[in-house]
Amino acid sequence: MIPSTQSLSIIRFSASKSLQLDDVLSVEEPLEISIRYGLNLEVKNLSVTMRTPGHDEELALGFLLSEGIITNYEQVVGTVQEDANRISVVLHEDTPFDPTKFERHIYTTSSCGICAKSSIEAVRVESTLTEIYQDWVVTAPTLYRLPWLLRERQADFSSTGGLHAAALFTQKGDFLYLREDVGRHNALDKIIGHALKTDSYPLRTQILLLSGRASFELIQKAALSGISFVAAVGAPSTLAVQLAQEMNIALVGFLKKDRFNVYSGVERVE
Repeated sequence: MIPSTQSLSIIRFSASKSLQLDDVLSVEEPLEISIRYGLNLEVKNLSVTMRTPGHDEELALGFLLSEGIITNYEQVVGTVQEDANRISVVLHEDTPFDPTKFERHIYTTSSCGICAKSSIEAVRVESTLTEIYQDWVVTAPTLYRLPWLLRERQADFSSTGGLHAAALFTQKGDFLYLREDVGRHNALDKIIGHALKTDSYPLRTQILLLSGRASFELIQKAALSGISFVAAVGAPSTLAVQLAQEMNIALVGFLKKDRFNVYSGVERVE
């Protein structure tokens, strides 16, 4: 298995001297995700994503759910780790999949140029979850604690300073689990994949915390997995806010130990 961090000898310069020392970097490696489907287990390569090695099965499962290829774990027979950088998800023979219709949805990037209305409508079409209005409330003191709880558990970030994280908490702020990755979308896909494997999907009763900004793609993945409360250490984008409002997701940004902004669902913050 490829390690998630790697030591490298560097030269550090300061105003008064230079010093040779070891630095720890986050490992970035490609992962090819494919599926095997139908009676003959035909192979379809879906994507190559740059990721931090570890939890590859969760990443692949979360990716398939986010792309609308699967809607639940019962559609999956299992996964095959072809090698360190290739993984296949084996679908049940009766799981529908049309390879001619599959393509990476262009509305998942903030630079695609598609209007907000079209992008948000596309998410509504992709979602197979029955929309259930969530009215549970999170207190401000609970939110203030979340960044500290996240940082306390970010083992790889502490040594490298170069990873994004996504974490789940209970409504009272109790830590559940987190995933780290060089790609913020990969970290969330790993969270979703773990939920699928452990029969805790959809994620309707948890708080999602993002270590960076809240992009449209991350709110999209949250919506498709049933998450209705998202907090981010960084800023949201305009399209992320619009999608959160449309999908009844409470969205908090710029979360610090003593302040935050509410962009959607202010009635769910006490």
